[in-house]
Amino acid sequence: MPAPKKPAPASPKPDSAKGALHPRNRHTGRYDFPALIAGSPELAQFVILNPYGKQSIDFANPDAVRSFNRALLKQFYGIAHWDIPSGYLCPPIPGRADYLHGLADLLAEDNAGKIPRGVRIHALDIGTGANCIYPLIGLREYGWRFTGADIDTVALASARTIVAANQLGKGISLRQQTDPLHVFQGLVQSSDRFAISLCNPPFHASQAEASSGSQRKWRNLGKLDPKRTLPALNFGGQAAELWCEGGEAAFLARMANESTGVAQQICWFTTLVSKAGNVQPLQARLKTLGARQVRIRDMSQGQKRSRFVAWTFLDDGQRAQWLATPKSDKPE
Repeated sequence: MPAPKKPAPASPKPDSAKGALHPRNRHTGRYDFPALIAGSPELAQFVILNPYGKQSIDFANPDAVRSFNRALLKQFYGIAHWDIPSGYLCPPIPGRADYLHGLADLLAEDNAGKIPRGVRIHALDIGTGANCIYPLIGLREYGWRFTGADIDTVALASARTIVAANQLGKGISLRQQTDPLHVFQGLVQSSDRFAISLCNPPFHASQAEASSGSQRKWRNLGKLDPKRTLPALNFGGQAAELWCEGGEAAFLARMANESTGVAQQICWFTTLVSKAGNVQPLQARLKTLGARQVRIRDMSQGQKRSRFVAWTFLDDGQRAQWLATPKSDKPE
């Protein structure tokens, strides 16, 4: 596979500066639009000047966001072919990369401070989506192999197309969760062993709430214009990507409960938590369920604050042995 064009910083230490991305994140600083356009000429038609006179794109234009992501993936990660069906979630790549770098730091803590790399680290991406972003970036950055899972057949077909077009089938496999009421149950097979699982859960309780949240974002950004038609959803997204009954809190509770059933098959369970108020209830539930450790890692991107929660049912020795022992597994 082609190597990324821009080396990432080597420091594994998290950056505590307000609004700062992880120090290994390739997307710190301003984007070099001439370089992005040189690699992806189609991006040129979407470049605008923001209110500060700097080059940017119109994030209210789904085609612009999709083209921008395609250019970023090509320039920074060597992903030559990437596209998603209209209306599916087109995620902001810097924030997605930050989550993966945080996971690498978490695994390093059980590996004598050294980030484990290569195919012996098998990651499970819950809700990989049509974009397949986490497996693409995680494979390129750390050489980890991924199993991406989703309930949406169209999303999985899109992800398979991306994987095949970039000849990444040895590092990324995909499978369907056939029961939308479950997270791990029916998905994780008896022979599976994952060093880590990751998830960006749906955080709205209804379609109406998701639409209202997007309109609020546009208003806060000063982009609501009665003469202009804006997309209903910020960065797009299908129902399963954006909302579920009970919202984020209910999904997190279900994930925590089901994690006990595969407690010996996944070294670290992790999930993004969008709403800060959902962290403490999740912590309390995990303590009741017998998690040995629960970690909370804050992340930020500009004015946006986020975090991920990680938990494990294994003790320190078990986790260290898991990461230190070379596996005979081959990429699927």
